[in-house]
Order: sequence, then structure tokens, then C-alpha cells
Amino acid sequence: MEFAFSGVAALLFAAGFFAGALNALAGGGSFLTLPALMAVGVPPVAANATGTAALLPGYAASLLVDHRRLRTLWRDLGMRLLALFLIVGALGGALGAALLLLTGDARFRAFIPWLLLLATLLFALGPWLQRRAAHTAHPALARVAGAGLGCVYGGYFNGGVGILLLAILRGQGMADLTQANALKNVLSTVLTLIAVVVFVMGGQVVATGLLAVGAGAILGARVGIGLLGVLPEPWYRYLVTLVGAGTTVLFFVDPGWLG
Repeated sequence: MEFAFSGVAALLFAAGFFAGALNALAGGGSFLTLPALMAVGVPPVAANATGTAALLPGYAASLLVDHRRLRTLWRDLGMRLLALFLIVGALGGALGAALLLLTGDARFRAFIPWLLLLATLLFALGPWLQRRAAHTAHPALARVAGAGLGCVYGGYFNGGVGILLLAILRGQGMADLTQANALKNVLSTVLTLIAVVVFVMGGQVVATGLLAVGAGAILGARVGIGLLGVLPEPWYRYLVTLVGAGTTVLFFVDPGWLG
């Protein structure tokens, strides 16, 4: 698919910019990239796949920034357990992406409002979910299985997957929030990378849209990282929740508002 008008590229770049900034602050970039890509004529499944691919560099960047915690994670979990997490992350991402391709555009369009609602609730209730989850403990293999289910969701939709994974890991007995956050970043990167590979093989990544959104996302991520120490953390969550709620309402009120 080719986009003939520079205004379309500007719209996608702007969506990518703000999505990259949101992801750097708290997540929720898909609230912007999905409707923006659909607004310029990209079918729903391809829009979700392309938006996920465009935001992949942000996940990879989080690993580079967090390299010290990753070494600590490797030491604390051990090579065998960490390898299990990586395997379920890859398999979950692949399964979720394959399910998306099998869903088809018409059915996925019907699912979008509900997926957006779920992602919005995850952002709104994130702190409460983590507090509730921290009071329980389960064996390591249960932690791996729970993370795998979260990765299937992430491969299918990706919106709010970071908060979902963090709640799952905390709920499965990972009491150290820093360690859980580092593992969440690893899983998010792995599942997204594998999902993007499946999307590319399925021909669902629109190259022109990927370039425009991706370029904006990279620049937006740099701005978002600069704001991390400036704005209070709750503000990020309120902002993401507000954006998510607005997008969700639009899809529920008129599922065809993007054509």
C-alpha cells in the first residue's frame, strides 16, 4: 500500500511521535497508532501489525537502558529459568500473532473496542493490580505459564501488555518490583519481535506506514525519556487512561468511524 499524500505521512509520523512518547513514559502507544493507521486506509489486522512493528525499537531500547538490571536478573533467576521465560515469550508472541492473522479483518474490527477497553482498564487499575498481586506466591513454573498467557495476549494486540505482564509476574510470587519490571521488559521485547516476524511473513506489515510511524516513535521515545524525571508518575497513567478511554468510546459508539 502506498500513501500518495504528504499529509498522510505527517499524520502517521505525529501518531508515532506521541505513541513513542507514551510508551517511554507508561505505555499505551497502540491507542494512537491503531486508529491512525486505520484512518489512512490500512485494514484493521494490518494496522495492528504495522503499529506493533513500528513500536518494536522502543522495546529494544528499554533493554539497552536496563542492561545492569538484566545482568542482575540473569544472576538471580538462573540460566535455566530465564531460558524458560524466553521460550514462552517467543511461543506466546508467535501464537498470539498467528491468532490475529486467523481472526481476519471483519472479526478483529468487532473485537477492537473490547480490546481497547481491556487495555484501558489495565492502565487505570495497574497500581491496584500490582498491590493485589504482591500478596500471593506461586512456584516458578506457574510464573512461567502465567507469563506465557500474557505473551499470547501481547502477540495478539500488545496494548497494555507491559502492565498485564507485570501484574502476572507479581501475582505469581515475584516480590522484587525491580526484578519483575526487568523481566517484563525482556518478555515484551521477545514476544513483540517474534510477533512482528509472523506479521511480516503473513504480509500484514505495511512498509510505508511502518517507516512513517516508526520514525515518529523513535523521536517521541527520546522526548518521553526526557520527561520521565519531570512529571509525576501518576500523571503518565492518567494521560494514557484518558487517551485510551477516548479511543475506546469512539470505537464503541461507532465501530465504523474510521471507514
